[in-house]
Amino acid sequence: MSLSTPVTRRALRHTRAIAVQAYARDDGLWDLDAHITDIKVIDTMLASGPRAAGTPLHDLHLRLTVDLQLTIVDAEAASDAVPYPGHCDTIAPDYKKQLVGLNLMKGFRHELKQRLAGISGCTHLTELAQILPTAAVQAFANDVWSTNDAATEDQGVPRHKPFQLDKCHALRTDGAAVAQFYPRWVAKAAPGGA
Repeated sequence: MSLSTPVTRRALRHTRAIAVQAYARDDGLWDLDAHITDIKVIDTMLASGPRAAGTPLHDLHLRLTVDLQLTIVDAEAASDAVPYPGHCDTIAPDYKKQLVGLNLMKGFRHELKQRLAGISGCTHLTELAQILPTAAVQAFANDVWSTNDAATEDQGVPRHKPFQLDKCHALRTDGAAVAQFYPRWVAKAAPGGA
């Protein structure tokens, strides 16, 4: 289902694009390469000078290298276009210093905010980092972690509940999707309970 048709005529003024690619490395680690751009469709006057239409205001990259437990073992940031050259683009080394050792699934967003929010980081790089936990989960699904209930069987003995159950409204263990696709993990109502 798409968005509804706009109710009035509109004129595009700004495009923010975010892309994340996940790569399995030969050494067993994974790279999450994230990229964000902000582009105006009209000429824009910034405090640092004019920016021509179609020229990125922000063109930023962030790479996190993670192990199979989603612990960050390396980080790199790069700024190809920024509104304040010589200022915005000096924070990149702090992303390596502050992110290495964090785990994407264990309080990552809280730690990210503590370490790189406000004047301690770049608003846009920090925002980009916030989406990497769910991007990593999608990358690991069916490649590192099984999402198929039958694949959790080892000689007929279930190992663990598939990782994605109870992580969103559709896959709640007391819901219809789990009853249909993961029947042995469906939560039964407590006797006498509502």
